[in-house]
Amino acid sequence: MHRDLQISRLRTLIAVVETGGFRRAAEALHVTQPAVSQQIRQLSSLVEGPIFTGTGRRMRLSPQGEELLGYARRIVALNDDVIRRFVPQPGSVRLAIGVADQLAESLPEILRFVIRNVPHARVSVRTGVSEFLAPQVASGQLDLALLLQPCPPQSAAANRELGHLCLGWFGQPAHGEGAPLPLSLATEPCTLRNRILEALDASHVSWRISYEGAELVGLRAAAKAGLGVACLLDNGDGLWGLPRAIKPSLPPPPGPLPVTLVASNGVAARSGLLSAAERACRQALRGYPFAD
Repeated sequence: MHRDLQISRLRTLIAVVETGGFRRAAEALHVTQPAVSQQIRQLSSLVEGPIFTGTGRRMRLSPQGEELLGYARRIVALNDDVIRRFVPQPGSVRLAIGVADQLAESLPEILRFVIRNVPHARVSVRTGVSEFLAPQVASGQLDLALLLQPCPPQSAAANRELGHLCLGWFGQPAHGEGAPLPLSLATEPCTLRNRILEALDASHVSWRISYEGAELVGLRAAAKAGLGVACLLDNGDGLWGLPRAIKPSLPPPPGPLPVTLVASNGVAARSGLLSAAERACRQALRGYPFAD
């Protein structure tokens, strides 16, 4: 048969030792002295022997009491660590935010929104492609996400379309006349990747993949190094210092991408918080190339 220790009994033992008596322990724990005495008796029953020997000022721990005290301190410390890690303190919340990697420069303004509106929040941030972040909102892993894609198929109350962002071609790879165009592309799944290839095929531009990666930092590096042409937000030159493509045969970049703010059901139910987040995102995106 399993027997479980109660953390409160171990905490009482520690308090009696550290304060020097039952009365002071009761005051420190905000309980009555009989309650402290009962907790110690229950521990005595557990170890089948006295926890303390002597009384009053001569009270001291018995050998089994000394051993139990060592365990008690370790168990209580571990319990408190777990509580601090997983249980929000009164007045605090955990807030997980996702931001499409091409919009990551908007994060400082978004985090300032958190400070203003949820000052005691414990915040975590994830960046990546929208196709990776959107399902995490639906599953509740993320509370809010700023995405570069149409609104996911969720409740309309949880979606805010903020506009459409223009795209541009970047990178000046060296390649011979008539040779396929070297491309730097994001790995699948990526809606923008498909739209890039459709635009090139519709204009009868032959192409080859010279770089492929899942992270924006790699696409930017490939464009800067002249490894391949990348299609990114149209302010990529000012935002990241990318060279604009100058190949005359390039078609216009794919149409503007919708930028959306998506919230989990929990945040969507707090309309005031969602509206404040929308205002913060619009403010954070003021320098981005909106088509509208």
